[in-house]
Amino acid sequence: MHTNKHKVVVAAAAGINLVIGVLYAWSIFKEAIVTSINTGGPNAFHWNPASINDPYALCCLIFAIVMVPAGRMQDSIGPKKVALLGGLLGAIGFVLIANSVNYWVWMFGFGGLVGAGIGFAYASTTPAALKWFAPNKSGLVTGIVVSGFALASVYVAPLASHLVIVYGLNNAMLFFALQFLLLISLFSFLLHSPPHGYVPPGFEERRAARNDRKRDAMSHLDEDVLSPLHVLKESRFWVLWLLLFIGAGAGLMVIGNLKPLAKLSMGEFAYLAIVILAVGDAAGRILTGALSNRFGRRNVLSAAFLLQMLLMFGAFFLSQSGNALWIVLAATFIGMSYGANLVLFPNYVKDFWGMRHFGAIYGMLFTAWGVGGFVMIKVAENLTVNSGSSFQSFMVAGCLMLAAFMLTFRVDNRKDIERVAMRKVKTQNLVRENNFSEITPVP
Repeated sequence: MHTNKHKVVVAAAAGINLVIGVLYAWSIFKEAIVTSINTGGPNAFHWNPASINDPYALCCLIFAIVMVPAGRMQDSIGPKKVALLGGLLGAIGFVLIANSVNYWVWMFGFGGLVGAGIGFAYASTTPAALKWFAPNKSGLVTGIVVSGFALASVYVAPLASHLVIVYGLNNAMLFFALQFLLLISLFSFLLHSPPHGYVPPGFEERRAARNDRKRDAMSHLDEDVLSPLHVLKESRFWVLWLLLFIGAGAGLMVIGNLKPLAKLSMGEFAYLAIVILAVGDAAGRILTGALSNRFGRRNVLSAAFLLQMLLMFGAFFLSQSGNALWIVLAATFIGMSYGANLVLFPNYVKDFWGMRHFGAIYGMLFTAWGVGGFVMIKVAENLTVNSGSSFQSFMVAGCLMLAAFMLTFRVDNRKDIERVAMRKVKTQNLVRENNFSEITPVP
């Protein structure tokens, strides 16, 4: 009965992410705003140059903050209604900014409503898909689902450029409003949580195997014992939060400024750098998901941070080289290393704390993505305006990536899983022996 439903859910989740990935086309919108400011006129944008990225930065922040209530709603009322709400909010936001050049309208419409819409829609995708699959499939499934968000730029970048040039920025926003409303509504009806007692396809109980016993015991007990508030008391949560803050912040800084940097070398074809970064991002998510299942989350995360650090230190010089090939290669690998974050961290949540409160816990962790993006985008914009160059912001990002690389060694996935599993197996046995009616959370 459920043979193909899990595949439909994955496809629908990836489809929703393809729609909300319009966020990554901000540098296209930014360029149109800058052009309007420079051109002037009665219907032109009149913004402070240091504030141009503010709607994008706020959108990232609201997106992440909304993930907390959206994750809880997804756990309680299911993914369908949450996705529908996201599509409606995003559509209203785009309609609002389509009729205005006012800074505060764009902050509310794009930063607030579109950000909230993306947050609700995104919160409905990964949890809905993961619940249909066995643990050994988690990395790959997450990679496929979130790759939709990355791949959005493959069509959004050239489409947005075409719409802005031919029909103007305001009409382009109306198109994206319609896209949000229709497509997210369509895909949302294909999202379903599995019924109670559902067994994932291909799942084999191997209780005789020591590692599987530990993982099964940990997963079962974590879901019954630990609440999201208990998770906030664990140091490993805050280590993960800081790592995501740095990794996402640096990546979003590059994404928001990629087209202006690429324009120095690629001219009118600079939007292709966004497309290439998106392909690298999507490929990195799928590849990271598969590799993390084989080589471990921490090893892959460390490698991704190391690569991202090297790229941050070299990206500015590559953009000044005038060599389009170097820009293409840098964009590809920046996308791959950034995409790793969106795969590894939800799987850390599932590994450490199970699926019962997955939406709420991942929502809390995902605030790091928004805060990191907001802070790094604002810092980069101010450094660039004050110095006239992106050099300082890339150096700051590189230093932060170095710190993150060293911090990854504080996240020992295997040891943590085994330690927590064995501790809670003992707790479970104690409960059974004494016939306790409730399990007291272990601090």
